[in-house]
Amino acid sequence: MQYSNSKYWDFGAPIAGILLTLSFAPFDYSCLAPVALAFLFACWRNGSAKRAAMRGYLFGLGAFGSGVSWVYISMHDFGGAGVFEASLLTGLFSAFWASFPALAGYLSVKINPVNKGSVRILLMPVIWILVEYLRGYWVLNGFPWLHIAYSQLATPLAGYIPVLGVYGTGFIVALTASMAVEILFGSKRLLPITVLIVLWGTGGLLRHQTWTHEIGQPLRVAMIQGNIAQDQKWRPENKISTLLKYKKMTEAHWDSNIIIWPETAIPAYLDQVNDAFLTPLGNDAKLHNTDLIISVPVQEQSPVRSFNAVITLGKEQGMYRKTHLLPFGEYLPLQPLSGFVLNKINIRLGNFTPGAVNQPLLKAGGYPFITLVCYEDVFGDVSSRGLSDAAYLVNVTNDGWFGNSIEPHQHLQMARMRAMETGRFLLRSTNTGVTAVISPKGEIINQAPLFQEVALTGTITPMGGMTPYEKWGDKPVIGVMAILLLGLMGWGKRGRPG
Repeated sequence: MQYSNSKYWDFGAPIAGILLTLSFAPFDYSCLAPVALAFLFACWRNGSAKRAAMRGYLFGLGAFGSGVSWVYISMHDFGGAGVFEASLLTGLFSAFWASFPALAGYLSVKINPVNKGSVRILLMPVIWILVEYLRGYWVLNGFPWLHIAYSQLATPLAGYIPVLGVYGTGFIVALTASMAVEILFGSKRLLPITVLIVLWGTGGLLRHQTWTHEIGQPLRVAMIQGNIAQDQKWRPENKISTLLKYKKMTEAHWDSNIIIWPETAIPAYLDQVNDAFLTPLGNDAKLHNTDLIISVPVQEQSPVRSFNAVITLGKEQGMYRKTHLLPFGEYLPLQPLSGFVLNKINIRLGNFTPGAVNQPLLKAGGYPFITLVCYEDVFGDVSSRGLSDAAYLVNVTNDGWFGNSIEPHQHLQMARMRAMETGRFLLRSTNTGVTAVISPKGEIINQAPLFQEVALTGTITPMGGMTPYEKWGDKPVIGVMAILLLGLMGWGKRGRPG
């Protein structure tokens, strides 16, 4: 069949990419993820490797051009770039990440030159996930945005998340798409239909499985959403009013066991506010039997370096320094080129130092917890460090950089995945939203509205035990994918077309 040689498929590829974006928050049309991938896989069935790469690239332009368009807001509205510069950089950003679906398409055809159906049905999903892993874990410190598993938090496939994580669950989504293509265009339909029924049915059953257990009494929590506009946050004349706002909102919730402030809630370095502001506040917290979790930048003098940090005050005192930094936001990769270019177009970004990987867990409410600062909540391996000793997760972030875009909703969706992978409650405190309490099943128990000053309250239960995913991590899934790829590479080059 030569249907995929039609140029109409070229025009459809970017549209399919846009459909993929619609499968994620805030749109949440989950069914569109396998539909979009099925269209893409169908594009790759009978064309050349070069044509498959081109269609993959067009798909990527549609997906990333729509799915991460919020980069423009951060650069133009808050980064100081002009309309032209911000548009150019956003376009280059999308164009770069679009190369990964192109790579997946090229390899899918190149490795299976005789187009064996028995190879093709597994090869495309395997390559898709390995390319997602390359993009999400290795390239530029990892960029896992629009990983397909995040679109399935409310479907039966969500049952696989505590078992297989984001890449294993993503493989099942991609395999669903590949099976659907075989059902539509292949000659053998019974086997793929049976496999789909088993895969989705098993996922539905796993959703009812509980992997962790309660280990203590419920804790009352309050998360302060200060709603400080990003372009006002660091103005020196606003520092005192910002501190007084957080102090006043905190004092209204001394009946909570834990009170959390969002990422860099304090617009000053720790040593500038510690004695006059934080120490007295910590003493008040201790008197009320409350623990404070506060995010504040820390500067050290010997050697001179800065950290994006979280501290605890009250009964428990400690500090966590963010380990997984945001490229082009908290540090500049590809130096000196990136620094030179950004200086030329007048964009000034942070220059933080990563903290040590194996830091002791902070404690609040009588229990240790996993600290995830902003971007860290999109990486499953970061939330796994020390999890066996942790009773819950805390994510402090500031999505004010992205305005009223789809980014805060996408980011919340990714945070929900961490709760599901770990089987623990996740407390998410943000500057402008979306602040939320998330259950171990990834359900949003309580959520604050965007761009409102509010103290979100709720109750969580300390949890213990480990999900299968947290025992194994991503390595077994990626290892199986790599072994499958090697086997399929050998099988695809033998015999006649299937």
